[in-house]
Amino acid sequence: MGTLSTVLAFIILFGVLVFFHELGHLIFAKRAGILCREFAIGMGPKVFSYKKNETLYTIRLLPIGGYVRMAGEDMDNVELKAGLRVGLLFNKENKVEKIVLNQKDKHGNIRIIEVEHADLEKDLIIRGYEDEEDIDTKTFKVDEKCVVVENGVETQIAPLDRQFSSRPLLARTMTIFAGPLFNFILAFLIFFLIGILHGVPSNDPVLGDITSDGTAFEAGLKKGDVITAIDDRDVSSWLDIVEVIQKHPGETLVFHVERKGEVLDIPVVPRDVNGEGKIGVYQSLEQSPLRALSYGVTETWFWTKQIFIILGDLITGGFTIDALAGPVGIYASTEAVAQSGIFNLMKWGALLSINLGIMNLLPIPALDGGRLLFFAIEAVRGKPIDKNKEGFVHFIGFALLMLLMLVVTWNDIQRFFL
Repeated sequence: MGTLSTVLAFIILFGVLVFFHELGHLIFAKRAGILCREFAIGMGPKVFSYKKNETLYTIRLLPIGGYVRMAGEDMDNVELKAGLRVGLLFNKENKVEKIVLNQKDKHGNIRIIEVEHADLEKDLIIRGYEDEEDIDTKTFKVDEKCVVVENGVETQIAPLDRQFSSRPLLARTMTIFAGPLFNFILAFLIFFLIGILHGVPSNDPVLGDITSDGTAFEAGLKKGDVITAIDDRDVSSWLDIVEVIQKHPGETLVFHVERKGEVLDIPVVPRDVNGEGKIGVYQSLEQSPLRALSYGVTETWFWTKQIFIILGDLITGGFTIDALAGPVGIYASTEAVAQSGIFNLMKWGALLSINLGIMNLLPIPALDGGRLLFFAIEAVRGKPIDKNKEGFVHFIGFALLMLLMLVVTWNDIQRFFL
């Protein structure tokens, strides 16, 4: 596979993994009534942006993650201080739909007031003076979807009930947990799609593809041959065939074969490969929606367990930086996998998705698992931890993760390219 094709495969693979992860956050956040300001794939400068309803959808330059920016998660709420002169535009219900901070002359039919008091979170009102000579203030109701305009850029206000922190604990927990959950769902969908398009390994005693450099090909075995016995030992499954072949390297085995109504006896000598017999035959495949569905579930569960086992071995067996891979390492591995075919690339994507889901569930600050840990503490305490303290912990965790990513990336560059 050429460099351009590898880059394209990596971008698509990365984009799909991050898209599904962030899509989980977005769907559950919107279901909880949380205002989602931005749905981003990648980090850094914007390459593409599109706004629909309340949310800005962006693709950013650096392929190192993504995020859903929810109201109340950062200092994004607008505060109108007393004495500030602003312009107001009203909707049909006579509620303020736009608050213009500057460049007021660009808007027609605008009412200018000097702010005496504004509450854009709870009461949704602005109180102020229209004329300098006014003694009495006027109070204006603010629409819950009102936008604040500054330098031509509109920012929607976030009433308290639309902010992440104000939602019930269960809704916040599900919003965060949904990201990793969608990674497991994506892995299932990929395995299911492989099963539909490529087929699911069958346990029937039927030969699949025959390699041209194996002893099965040399002996005359063919794809679709049904093996009824080997050396007068009955076989009823693919596992039976594998077991007999592996146990007899270098020995002549007589395969009793049914082929298109014929019954044949074909002698085959398995090659000795590391003490096991091999004849160069793949398992047969069957294409069935039900089998594909089962395959999606079992493969996702199997590889989830395997990754947890590997993670446990890393922790108990001694951590090394070489055991980790960053974007550069994933790119190099993707290049190698892509050369072996589209279905292996799809399987690689499923494994990465499972890995991403598991890593995000680890109780590490700045990751989803770290936030879920704080929610668990809140459930036990009966009240949330101070936002500033929690934010500081996540900030330190994020800084350490960025430092680790730099170290891992440099290590990957040395391993694969230097």
